[in-house]
Amino acid sequence: MRFADIIGNSNAVDALRRLVDSDKIPHALLLSGPSGVGKMMLARAFVAYLNCENRTPDGDACGKCPACRQIAADNFPDLHYIYPIAANKSGGKLLSTDYAKEWKRFLSESPYMDYPYWVLLMNSGTTQPIINRYEADDMLIKASLSNYSSRFKVFLIWLPEKMNVQAANRLLKVIEEPHEDTIFLCVSNDPASILPTIFSRLQRISLYRPSDVEIADFLKKRGVSEHNSEICATLAEGSLLKALQLASEEGEMSEFSEIFRNIMRTAFSRKVSELKGWSDKLADMGREKSQRLLDYFARMIRENFIANLCLPPLNVMTPDEVTFSSKFAPFINVANVEEMLSDIDAAKRDISRNANSKLVWFDYLIHLMILIRKKPK
Repeated sequence: MRFADIIGNSNAVDALRRLVDSDKIPHALLLSGPSGVGKMMLARAFVAYLNCENRTPDGDACGKCPACRQIAADNFPDLHYIYPIAANKSGGKLLSTDYAKEWKRFLSESPYMDYPYWVLLMNSGTTQPIINRYEADDMLIKASLSNYSSRFKVFLIWLPEKMNVQAANRLLKVIEEPHEDTIFLCVSNDPASILPTIFSRLQRISLYRPSDVEIADFLKKRGVSEHNSEICATLAEGSLLKALQLASEEGEMSEFSEIFRNIMRTAFSRKVSELKGWSDKLADMGREKSQRLLDYFARMIRENFIANLCLPPLNVMTPDEVTFSSKFAPFINVANVEEMLSDIDAAKRDISRNANSKLVWFDYLIHLMILIRKKPK
């Protein structure tokens, strides 16, 4: 992992590089910013640069020395990852290291840190993952031990906002009076939720959303077509994670587009029996895909409402979507748009709570059939 791998946020990269070059590294750092912008990648690049044996003339890790290779493989002995884990239902003691296998897979498959995917990998069910007091005790023990091979021992804490009060209180003393060879590096999506006792002692570096141009270039280098790169970049709203998800679902987006067109035509024609058939088909998609389809419906409802207001510069749609919307947009208006979006939210909520998907879909489609002919007074 190197600074060259970071998309955008050159100011944050330069700030971290200067800290190392000047040998004025604070003992407690916070990298914060929106989800999906590459904060964990930057944190890992910082650790690599800090420990690299052959830094490049342009200020980056070499990526080839033993330390760089170990950090890239998540096997560096003086780098300790701390992350939220599910509580043990039996009441036993669990630490991040108990999920080391899942964590290595997560870093490899989701470098932009898809939190729902982490919860899925842990198979935590409805249990809310936290950083617990046992984790803090383990950090205190490790902080008191000698380093293995490097000058600094780094505790890389992902989502410190998930730290409970007991853990924060235990860590407070070592952060206030740190060992000279120890760095606490925190990566947060929501710094306002970090406990004040910890937050006040962190030196902060903020990351921001990359521009649409930077994201589109990033996708094109990954083999995504120029047209789809630009669409995905705009829809991603600055999130590299979301841009990658959209790009990987190009086929799914085409599928959703066709479903949307067919359902809207069927609803407008008031063919109840066909809507019943659609409810059965959509329920067979499963919960996760059904929710993604509803997200697509919500986006298209908003886009068509904007198109109906004659504000084309604000629309972001594929050519196929534009063609359909040229005739469909007049049916999305001030009389029905709020109810349509509210119905989608309700359907998503019910499906996420394991309600009968066939009933949820049929109820949604019948109400859609009524709303689609609703006109402004």
